[in-house]
Amino acid sequence: MSAPLTDQPLGSIAESNLKDLQQFNAAEVLLGYQKRWIADESALKLAEKSRRTGLTWAEGADATLCAATARSEGGCNHFYVGSNKEMAREFIEAVAMWAKAFDKAAGEIREEIFIDDGQEGKEILTFVVYFASGFKVQALSSNPANLRGMQGNVTIDEAAFHDRLAEVLKAALALTMWGSKVRLISTHNGVENLFNQLIQDSRAGRKDYSIHTIDLDDACAEGLYKRICQITRKTWSQAAEDQWKTDLLRGTATEEDAQEEYYCVPKQGGGAYLSRALIERAMQPEHQVVTFEAPHNFENWPVYQREEEVSQWLEETVAPLLANLNPDHNHAFGEDFARKGDLSIFAPAAILPDTRIRIPFHLELRNVPYSQQEQIMFYVIDQLPRFVGASFDATGNGGSLAEKAADKYGTEMVEQVQLNIAWYREWMPKFKAKYEDNDIEHPKTTDVLNDLRKIQVVKGVPQIEKGSGKGEDGKQRHGDVAVAYAMAVRATYMEGAPIEFTPLPGNTDDPDQDDHTHNFKGGAW
Repeated sequence: MSAPLTDQPLGSIAESNLKDLQQFNAAEVLLGYQKRWIADESALKLAEKSRRTGLTWAEGADATLCAATARSEGGCNHFYVGSNKEMAREFIEAVAMWAKAFDKAAGEIREEIFIDDGQEGKEILTFVVYFASGFKVQALSSNPANLRGMQGNVTIDEAAFHDRLAEVLKAALALTMWGSKVRLISTHNGVENLFNQLIQDSRAGRKDYSIHTIDLDDACAEGLYKRICQITRKTWSQAAEDQWKTDLLRGTATEEDAQEEYYCVPKQGGGAYLSRALIERAMQPEHQVVTFEAPHNFENWPVYQREEEVSQWLEETVAPLLANLNPDHNHAFGEDFARKGDLSIFAPAAILPDTRIRIPFHLELRNVPYSQQEQIMFYVIDQLPRFVGASFDATGNGGSLAEKAADKYGTEMVEQVQLNIAWYREWMPKFKAKYEDNDIEHPKTTDVLNDLRKIQVVKGVPQIEKGSGKGEDGKQRHGDVAVAYAMAVRATYMEGAPIEFTPLPGNTDDPDQDDHTHNFKGGAW
């Protein structure tokens, strides 16, 4: 249950432009990321956050509104499960404060004795606020047995630091059968921690948690330090904010600790993202890698001559591979762009009936002019059976080819990707899940293996390792296959579909205008 905390409805705040949210307004109670958290009414939601960003305080506002609302309007109890007694008291004090601020009828904070069934009937002191609605906000111990028989929303705070998180979560999730909601809030506590595994599984699509990421820079961009200055009656300046952040980071024992505490990067989060064993399991020797390297001075050839050269190569080399594609399977297309030096990779992907992904071949283009890359790209996509979507690396010069594809096939069918941390964070877990679940197969070469091993975890985010390398032929490549395959997997999630259109015979004697079948894809001919 949530309600407006400003003049603007929270729902519209959550959907508005992030740039607008980052403008600090001293008159507003909550900061942008706090508003978005409350506005998210997902049954399961999870926040990985920096220390002391005030998210638990905002959660207290939502708990207050929910418990103060009548049952007929969707109100319910709210249970808070922290990792220690001090956290429990702090949360309940925040609820009491919010009740007064909202002018909701509520009693004072009460201390009650709770019988902890999991500790041989041990008496536990709990804190609770009762509301006139008949509901309450209560802080419970972290014993999972204490949630049994309860009904209401549950907040598990500093979830990564609960000794029995799996059991607590199991008990909490049972409450969702009757419509209750579960919220997990925490800083990280190691890459192997269940909290981090839930995040990775959700990003991979295996779990259904809505994920919120709030690191120190995110929070400050939306006014955290300005709010601190407002409360402590200090004068804000950018220099003072920068020094404040520097002091926070300097106060941690190690750089790794600082990244975990303030930047949502779990410890031991470095290294290769895909293991050699996972990659090798996906490799199939019958799948092919087809290369085209432009002849010397190719860009200076007449256009018609370049087109003829490429057309001949396509008909002799690529056409037989396209002819072997199953016409009953949906197909997607992934691309990594380069003009000189690195490779452009075109990777068609078949989506099998059991949802597995097969990349039967990919094309490697080296030093190929823009117009001929466009020629090859159109040739391949035009002949993909049941084409459902394409994802292009539109970073830098790659934007031109991606835009050409979108013009022809429609923006619903073509995603133009700007490779950045946000994209990697969202799509690399899904990409990795295909390997972990044995749901992908592709060509088997040393270069493919090495390119995929270029995906490294940097500050907690899997991304392509910077810096160029060399392939088995001694020529430059830079994880190009990894980007193209990730794009291909992304494209398989697109919901576009081909529309085949056969016009009725026209009233014309021109035989060339009768009985033609045209393919219409994504809104473009």
